[in-house]
Order: sequence, then C-alpha cells, then structure tokens
Amino acid sequence: MRTGHEAPAATDSVVADSGAVGSGAVAGVAVGSGEQVRPGPLAVLVGAPGAGKSTVGVALARRIGVEFRDTDLDVESNLGMSVSDVFVEHGEEYFRAAERSAVLAALAEHTGVLALGGGAVLDADVRAELAGHWVVYLDVSASAAARRVGLARDRPLLVEGPRTRLAALLKARRPLYEEVASLTVDTGALEVEDVVAAILVELAGRMSR
Repeated sequence: MRTGHEAPAATDSVVADSGAVGSGAVAGVAVGSGEQVRPGPLAVLVGAPGAGKSTVGVALARRIGVEFRDTDLDVESNLGMSVSDVFVEHGEEYFRAAERSAVLAALAEHTGVLALGGGAVLDADVRAELAGHWVVYLDVSASAAARRVGLARDRPLLVEGPRTRLAALLKARRPLYEEVASLTVDTGALEVEDVVAAILVELAGRMSR
C-alpha cells in the first residue's frame, strides 16, 4: 500500500472517531453533516479490469454508510445500451467520449464512493480533474485480473486473450493510474474486507488532519 498525491482534505463529512458509529458505518469513520472542502466523492477508485473496483466500492460504501456509483453503469444508462454493445455498434472512440462526460459529471455530483471504468484515466481532462480528488488505485497483476475476469464477454477489450490483453493494458495504463493515485492498494493477494480495511485506515487518517 502506497500513498501518492494529496487531494484537498475534507472536513467533517467523514470524521475519525475512536468510539462507536451509526448503522452502516465502521468504527474509525463516521458520516456527519459537514461538507467537503471540495464537493465530490469521498473516494474515487481506479484500476484495470479485474482489480475489484466494483466489488471493493460496494463494500467500502456499505461500511461507511454512503452510496456507491459506477461510471460504466452511468454510461449504459445514458446511452441505453451495454458497454459491450456501445463498442460493437459505435466503436471505442464513441465510448470514450461518453465515458468522459459521465466521469466528469459523477466527479462533480457524487458524494459517496465512485468507481471509474478501467480506461477513464486515458483522458487528459479526467486526469486533470482527478488531481482535486482522493483517488485509490487498486493495483493487480495481469494473471490475477485474468482469473477474475474469466471469459470477459462483458468487457469488449478483453474478449480475445484476456491475460495477454490485460498485460498490455496494465503496461500502458499503470503510469496513468499511478499519476492520479493518492493511495495504491495491491488487491492481488488480499480479500475484499482487507482492501476495504486498508482504505478505511487511510481515509480516517486523512479526515482527522
């Protein structure tokens, strides 16, 4: 686990507390009524397909007691079709434009835990916007990601040779993930609850500063 750039600190929208917290939260992190210095998500999750962004995001949001949002689902809702169908019918360039709009909107609107699609960091405007947020990079090896992705029918860039394709994606994107990351957690050998616990420790420490 590594820390990276520092996003603007939040105030008491999440407050470190050594005592008990309310339902749906975890000791050490509680949701209050204050506002963040910069409106936006409490945590933004980035990483390659198979890193566990959605699984970890849902669990993290549940532990804190906030909502989880996935920008891939936003794209599907906005366009009225699955990500796979968007790639097939319109191509990657069209998808990336729709993804960019969805990500920038979610960063401005959402106040819980936000997961971005694996390729969202390819966009320079998205990376620039992420500089103002607390970003958790969920790192994973190509072999571990391939085991999780499986046949990848719902992941259009991984349909042919998931492991080889993932290795290429990771090589190209890892510097971008590291560029935007405030915190890096290697999820390859960790259970979901361990990843969530590691994030919560850093989040509670950040909120107490």
